[in-house]
Amino acid sequence: MKIVFFGTPQFAVPTLEKLLNHSEFEVLAVVTQPDKRRERGNKLTPTPVKAIATAHNLPVWQPERVKKDTETLSKLKQLDADVFVVVAYGQILSAKILNMPKLACINVHGSILPKYRGAAPIQWCLYNGERETGITTMLMDVGMDTGAMLQIATTPIGLLDNAQDLAERLAEIGGDLLVETLLKLERKEIQPIPQDNLAATYAPLIQKPDYGLDWSKSAIQ
Repeated sequence: MKIVFFGTPQFAVPTLEKLLNHSEFEVLAVVTQPDKRRERGNKLTPTPVKAIATAHNLPVWQPERVKKDTETLSKLKQLDADVFVVVAYGQILSAKILNMPKLACINVHGSILPKYRGAAPIQWCLYNGERETGITTMLMDVGMDTGAMLQIATTPIGLLDNAQDLAERLAEIGGDLLVETLLKLERKEIQPIPQDNLAATYAPLIQKPDYGLDWSKSAIQ
């Protein structure tokens, strides 16, 4: 199965690594956010996903706005990939991009959908005192985490878990679930399940009023 991987932060790294280490998959290219300057030394720093991709000699593309970048769009189309895998990429994909792969665009999302759609599901799950969370693999559409669900894996939230603990655990779960999902999709063993929009909740980016919360602490603290 030929794959293009879209992802940016450390959360996406385990999924990329599991794809690279699996004999059934060929990662053709990686799309990630542009390098950013760190405050100390003002030095450009690659994204965690770019660092892994570069170490494996993969083509890496870093458009400022992927849906407007004609060069990247042309390259993506020419690859003729089977699947686009998206894990915390950080940009919205257009319908044009979503329709490029032969099989599907699949997203790995850090919650049990339809709860906690959006960019910060882990933080808001902890803030709201949830006792369980998980990973959902889903078919992507033009909405914000609204696509049909493929598989779900759950994990309990311990009283001492903080956002970093949970993110690290979910990242590993997500990689394993994505591999399982792709293999089942190829064998036509998955029936997508539409989300219940009436049950949806949202997890927007953390804003300044929320900065008073110490996200390194557990929910009970």
